[in-house]
Amino acid sequence: MLSPWNDGEIVDIQDEAPGTKRFYIKVPAFEKIDFKPGQFMTFDLPIHEKRNKRWRSYSIASAPNDTNVLEFVIVLLEGGLGTNYLFNQANIGTTFPMRGPQGHFTLPEIIDKEICFICTGTGIAPFRSMLLHIHRHQIPHKGLHLVFGSRLKENALYYREMAELAEKMPGFSYHVALSREKSPDWTGYKGYVHQIYESIYADHRDAYFYICGWQNMLDEASERLQNMGYQRKVNIICESYG
Repeated sequence: MLSPWNDGEIVDIQDEAPGTKRFYIKVPAFEKIDFKPGQFMTFDLPIHEKRNKRWRSYSIASAPNDTNVLEFVIVLLEGGLGTNYLFNQANIGTTFPMRGPQGHFTLPEIIDKEICFICTGTGIAPFRSMLLHIHRHQIPHKGLHLVFGSRLKENALYYREMAELAEKMPGFSYHVALSREKSPDWTGYKGYVHQIYESIYADHRDAYFYICGWQNMLDEASERLQNMGYQRKVNIICESYG
């Protein structure tokens, strides 16, 4: 059964990277919003006469924190009606109906294997929520890897936060792949996400692979992992956008 629609109000907007912003949205109907890290909310934006053509879904980037404010990290898409509205018309104080939380792209009840989170761009949103939740509640795990891909360092979303989290969170490793970075200051990996997780799991040890991003990246990662012997739905869990 779908949850009812409730008005959400934008209470803050922050620049995260070129063409990418963080939107903080309060839902006054709730004192706090209970959700599972990895879930999403659906926005009903005033961008079309037909209601179902106004709906846009975005993963929650914040972890459950006993408040009624949710964080979303959203990239401006060329020709995208929803993101153009949010970037160019919406402001602090703007309200629109929201529904959720929804979705099954969530952590297992017991983390009994290593987890490798693989993402590009704003696909990091559900994984940030999961990692902050695991850290905040000291949830036992077998080891965590975040493999994030972007073109340039300036587009590496939550870079400083994730690097700091890796320093203080036992068993968590952060890997960044930049495909077009030319700066001599960048001494990290230059390339794509696929070579990183293939290297980490070259021994084919048991793990869960959570993948979030554009469909073509998901398809390639899923195929590569299956070629390594991992199974869809058993080891490979995907969430696509676009």
